[in-house]
Amino acid sequence: MTTLPATTQKKLGLVIDLDICVGCHACAVNCKEWNAGGHAAPLTDKDPYGPKPIGVWFNRIHTFEASAGDGEPSRTVHFPKSCLHCEEAACVTVCPTGASFKRDEDGIVLVNEDKCIGCKLCSWACPYGAREYDADEGVMKKCTLCIDRIYNENLEEVDRVPACVSTCPASARHFGDLGDPESAVSKLVAERQGYDLMPEMGYKPTNKYLPPRPRRNEAGKTGMPDELPVTPGAENPILRWIDKALSR
Repeated sequence: MTTLPATTQKKLGLVIDLDICVGCHACAVNCKEWNAGGHAAPLTDKDPYGPKPIGVWFNRIHTFEASAGDGEPSRTVHFPKSCLHCEEAACVTVCPTGASFKRDEDGIVLVNEDKCIGCKLCSWACPYGAREYDADEGVMKKCTLCIDRIYNENLEEVDRVPACVSTCPASARHFGDLGDPESAVSKLVAERQGYDLMPEMGYKPTNKYLPPRPRRNEAGKTGMPDELPVTPGAENPILRWIDKALSR
Protein backbone atom coordinates (compact mmCIF):
# COMPACT_ATOMS: atom_id res chain seq x y z
CA MET A 1 0.00 0.00 0.00
CA THR A 2 1.09 3.57 -0.62
CA THR A 3 2.09 5.86 2.23
CA LEU A 4 1.28 9.54 2.61
CA PRO A 5 3.93 12.22 3.24
CA ALA A 6 4.16 13.24 6.88
CA THR A 7 3.93 16.90 5.85
CA THR A 8 3.80 18.83 2.62
CA GLN A 9 5.56 22.09 1.81
CA LYS A 10 2.32 23.63 0.53
CA LYS A 11 -1.37 22.74 0.51
CA LEU A 12 -2.55 23.88 -2.89
CA GLY A 13 -6.28 23.69 -3.33
CA LEU A 14 -9.53 25.37 -4.27
CA VAL A 15 -11.99 27.52 -2.37
CA ILE A 16 -15.50 27.48 -3.84
CA ASP A 17 -18.08 30.12 -2.97
CA LEU A 18 -21.49 28.47 -2.88
CA ASP A 19 -23.15 31.84 -2.38
CA ILE A 20 -22.33 33.04 -5.90
CA CYS A 21 -21.92 29.85 -7.92
CA VAL A 22 -24.62 29.99 -10.61
CA GLY A 23 -24.32 26.39 -11.78
CA CYS A 24 -23.38 27.36 -15.34
CA HIS A 25 -21.00 24.35 -15.73
CA ALA A 26 -18.32 26.58 -17.31
CA CYS A 27 -15.77 25.16 -14.86
CA ALA A 28 -16.60 21.58 -15.83
CA VAL A 29 -16.55 22.31 -19.56
CA ASN A 30 -13.25 24.21 -19.48
CA CYS A 31 -11.74 21.49 -17.28
CA LYS A 32 -12.80 18.90 -19.84
CA GLU A 33 -11.42 20.94 -22.72
CA TRP A 34 -8.07 21.68 -21.09
CA ASN A 35 -7.50 18.14 -19.90
CA ALA A 36 -8.36 16.65 -23.28
CA GLY A 37 -4.78 17.50 -24.19
CA GLY A 38 -3.04 18.00 -20.84
CA HIS A 39 -1.35 15.95 -18.12
CA ALA A 40 -4.12 13.35 -17.75
CA ALA A 41 -5.30 13.42 -21.37
CA PRO A 42 -7.29 12.25 -23.12
CA LEU A 43 -10.54 12.40 -21.19
CA THR A 44 -12.56 9.91 -23.16
CA ASP A 45 -16.23 9.85 -24.09
CA LYS A 46 -18.14 6.83 -25.35
CA ASP A 47 -21.48 7.24 -27.08
CA PRO A 48 -21.88 10.81 -25.72
CA TYR A 49 -25.20 11.36 -27.48
CA GLY A 50 -26.57 7.85 -27.07
CA PRO A 51 -28.83 6.30 -24.43
CA LYS A 52 -25.92 5.27 -22.18
CA PRO A 53 -23.15 7.88 -22.45
CA ILE A 54 -19.92 7.18 -20.59
CA GLY A 55 -17.17 9.74 -20.12
CA VAL A 56 -14.46 11.06 -17.83
CA TRP A 57 -15.12 14.37 -16.08
CA PHE A 58 -12.90 15.73 -13.32
CA ASN A 59 -15.38 18.36 -12.19
CA ARG A 60 -19.13 17.84 -11.74
CA ILE A 61 -21.80 20.22 -10.51
CA HIS A 62 -24.62 18.99 -8.29
CA THR A 63 -27.71 21.14 -7.87
CA PHE A 64 -29.98 20.94 -4.83
CA GLU A 65 -33.16 22.57 -3.62
CA ALA A 66 -32.24 23.09 0.01
CA SER A 67 -34.14 24.53 2.95
CA ALA A 68 -32.84 25.83 6.25
CA GLY A 69 -35.91 24.35 7.93
CA ASP A 70 -37.06 27.67 9.37
CA GLY A 71 -40.23 28.14 7.35
CA GLU A 72 -38.50 30.18 4.66
CA PRO A 73 -38.75 29.10 1.01
CA SER A 74 -36.08 26.69 -0.20
CA ARG A 75 -33.23 27.97 -2.30
CA THR A 76 -31.24 26.48 -5.16
CA VAL A 77 -27.64 25.66 -4.27
CA HIS A 78 -25.14 24.66 -6.93
CA PHE A 79 -22.41 22.45 -5.54
CA PRO A 80 -19.31 21.88 -7.74
CA LYS A 81 -17.24 18.88 -6.69
CA SER A 82 -13.92 17.47 -7.82
CA CYS A 83 -10.98 15.85 -6.04
CA LEU A 84 -10.46 17.55 -2.68
CA HIS A 85 -6.74 16.60 -2.40
CA CYS A 86 -7.22 15.38 1.16
CA GLU A 87 -4.45 15.48 3.75
CA GLU A 88 -5.43 11.95 4.82
CA ALA A 89 -6.18 10.67 1.33
CA ALA A 90 -7.72 7.19 1.55
CA CYS A 91 -7.40 6.79 -2.22
CA VAL A 92 -3.62 6.87 -1.79
CA THR A 93 -3.28 4.52 1.17
CA VAL A 94 -5.36 1.76 -0.44
CA CYS A 95 -3.45 1.79 -3.73
CA PRO A 96 -1.58 -1.55 -4.10
CA THR A 97 0.88 -0.36 -6.76
CA GLY A 98 1.79 3.18 -5.71
CA ALA A 99 -0.04 4.62 -8.70
CA SER A 100 -2.00 7.00 -6.47
CA PHE A 101 0.29 9.33 -4.57
CA LYS A 102 0.38 12.68 -2.78
CA ARG A 103 3.15 15.09 -3.70
CA ASP A 104 5.49 16.32 -0.96
CA GLU A 105 6.02 19.73 -2.51
CA ASP A 106 2.42 20.92 -2.85
CA GLY A 107 0.02 18.26 -1.48
CA ILE A 108 -1.57 17.54 -4.87
CA VAL A 109 -2.90 13.99 -5.22
CA LEU A 110 -2.11 12.41 -8.60
CA VAL A 111 -2.25 9.11 -10.46
CA ASN A 112 0.74 7.59 -12.24
CA GLU A 113 -1.09 5.89 -15.09
CA ASP A 114 1.96 3.73 -15.90
CA LYS A 115 1.55 2.03 -12.52
CA CYS A 116 -2.25 1.95 -12.39
CA ILE A 117 -3.82 -1.47 -12.91
CA GLY A 118 -7.40 -0.21 -12.89
CA CYS A 119 -8.40 -2.17 -9.76
CA LYS A 120 -10.69 0.72 -8.66
CA LEU A 121 -9.78 0.40 -4.98
CA CYS A 122 -9.15 4.13 -4.87
CA SER A 123 -12.62 4.91 -6.19
CA TRP A 124 -14.19 2.65 -3.56
CA ALA A 125 -12.14 4.32 -0.81
CA CYS A 126 -12.94 7.90 -1.85
CA PRO A 127 -16.06 9.06 0.03
CA TYR A 128 -16.48 12.04 -2.32
CA GLY A 129 -16.83 10.12 -5.58
CA ALA A 130 -13.93 12.06 -7.09
CA ARG A 131 -12.22 9.21 -8.94
CA GLU A 132 -12.96 8.57 -12.62
CA TYR A 133 -12.36 5.24 -14.34
CA ASP A 134 -11.29 5.47 -17.98
CA ALA A 135 -12.73 2.32 -19.54
CA ASP A 136 -10.85 2.88 -22.79
CA GLU A 137 -7.43 2.97 -21.14
CA GLY A 138 -8.24 0.81 -18.12
CA VAL A 139 -6.84 3.30 -15.61
CA MET A 140 -8.12 5.72 -12.98
CA LYS A 141 -8.01 9.45 -13.63
CA LYS A 142 -8.70 12.49 -11.47
CA CYS A 143 -8.33 16.22 -11.03
CA THR A 144 -4.68 17.27 -11.12
CA LEU A 145 -5.29 20.91 -10.13
CA CYS A 146 -3.98 21.51 -13.65
CA ILE A 147 -0.33 21.05 -12.75
CA ASP A 148 0.49 21.64 -16.40
CA ARG A 149 -0.96 25.15 -16.02
CA ILE A 150 -0.04 26.25 -12.52
CA TYR A 151 3.69 25.53 -13.05
CA ASN A 152 3.82 26.54 -16.73
CA GLU A 153 6.25 29.45 -16.99
CA ASN A 154 5.24 29.99 -20.62
CA LEU A 155 1.91 31.32 -19.36
CA GLU A 156 1.37 34.75 -17.87
CA GLU A 157 1.36 34.56 -14.08
CA VAL A 158 -2.32 35.51 -13.94
CA ASP A 159 -3.10 32.43 -16.06
CA ARG A 160 -1.22 29.98 -13.82
CA VAL A 161 -4.37 28.76 -12.13
CA PRO A 162 -6.52 25.68 -12.75
CA ALA A 163 -8.73 25.86 -15.84
CA CYS A 164 -11.88 25.83 -13.70
CA VAL A 165 -10.72 28.92 -11.81
CA SER A 166 -9.72 30.84 -14.91
CA THR A 167 -13.09 30.37 -16.59
CA CYS A 168 -15.58 30.96 -13.75
CA PRO A 169 -17.73 33.94 -14.84
CA ALA A 170 -18.92 34.64 -11.29
CA SER A 171 -15.47 34.40 -9.67
CA ALA A 172 -16.84 31.71 -7.38
CA ARG A 173 -13.63 29.68 -7.50
CA HIS A 174 -10.30 30.61 -5.91
CA PHE A 175 -6.90 28.88 -5.93
CA GLY A 176 -3.93 29.11 -3.62
CA ASP A 177 -1.93 27.72 -0.73
CA LEU A 178 -4.31 26.77 2.06
CA GLY A 179 -1.36 25.80 4.23
CA ASP A 180 -0.29 29.45 4.44
CA PRO A 181 -2.52 31.36 6.89
CA GLU A 182 -1.50 34.62 5.21
CA SER A 183 -2.52 33.58 1.70
CA ALA A 184 -5.56 35.18 0.08
CA VAL A 185 -7.48 31.90 0.06
CA SER A 186 -6.77 31.19 3.74
CA LYS A 187 -7.94 34.67 4.71
CA LEU A 188 -11.08 34.17 2.63
CA VAL A 189 -11.81 30.87 4.39
CA ALA A 190 -11.31 32.47 7.80
CA GLU A 191 -13.48 35.47 6.94
CA ARG A 192 -16.36 33.42 5.55
CA GLN A 193 -16.05 30.39 7.87
CA GLY A 194 -15.03 28.04 5.08
CA TYR A 195 -16.36 24.53 5.36
CA ASP A 196 -14.85 21.03 4.91
CA LEU A 197 -17.03 18.60 2.99
CA MET A 198 -18.03 15.72 5.28
CA PRO A 199 -15.48 16.56 8.01
CA GLU A 200 -16.71 13.68 10.14
CA MET A 201 -14.96 11.26 7.76
CA GLY A 202 -11.58 12.46 9.01
CA TYR A 203 -9.87 12.78 5.61
CA LYS A 204 -9.15 16.51 6.06
CA PRO A 205 -9.90 17.76 2.53
CA THR A 206 -7.74 20.64 1.36
CA ASN A 207 -10.49 22.21 -0.76
CA LYS A 208 -12.92 24.40 1.16
CA TYR A 209 -16.46 25.61 0.55
CA LEU A 210 -17.78 29.04 1.49
CA PRO A 211 -21.38 28.67 2.75
CA PRO A 212 -24.33 30.51 1.22
CA ARG A 213 -25.05 33.74 3.04
CA PRO A 214 -28.33 33.83 4.98
CA ARG A 215 -31.18 35.52 3.17
CA ARG A 216 -32.75 38.61 4.68
CA ASN A 217 -36.47 39.21 4.95
CA GLU A 218 -38.29 42.52 4.69
CA ALA A 219 -37.54 43.30 8.33
CA GLY A 220 -33.82 42.88 7.68
CA LYS A 221 -33.58 39.66 9.68
CA THR A 222 -31.85 36.60 8.33
CA GLY A 223 -33.90 33.58 7.35
CA MET A 224 -31.59 31.27 9.31
CA PRO A 225 -32.03 31.98 13.04
CA ASP A 226 -29.16 31.50 15.44
CA GLU A 227 -31.12 29.01 17.53
CA LEU A 228 -31.03 26.31 14.81
CA PRO A 229 -29.20 23.25 16.17
CA VAL A 230 -25.69 22.85 14.82
CA THR A 231 -23.20 20.03 14.58
CA PRO A 232 -19.43 20.51 14.83
CA GLY A 233 -17.89 21.41 11.47
CA ALA A 234 -21.23 22.09 9.78
CA GLU A 235 -22.64 25.31 11.24
CA ASN A 236 -24.59 26.28 8.13
CA PRO A 237 -27.96 24.44 7.92
CA ILE A 238 -27.97 24.31 4.12
CA LEU A 239 -24.51 22.76 4.10
CA ARG A 240 -25.64 20.22 6.69
CA TRP A 241 -28.45 19.23 4.32
CA ILE A 242 -26.07 18.94 1.36
CA ASP A 243 -23.66 16.90 3.50
CA LYS A 244 -26.43 14.39 4.18
CA ALA A 245 -27.45 14.27 0.52
CA LEU A 246 -23.91 13.58 -0.69
CA SER A 247 -23.41 10.93 1.99
CA ARG A 248 -26.23 8.74 0.65
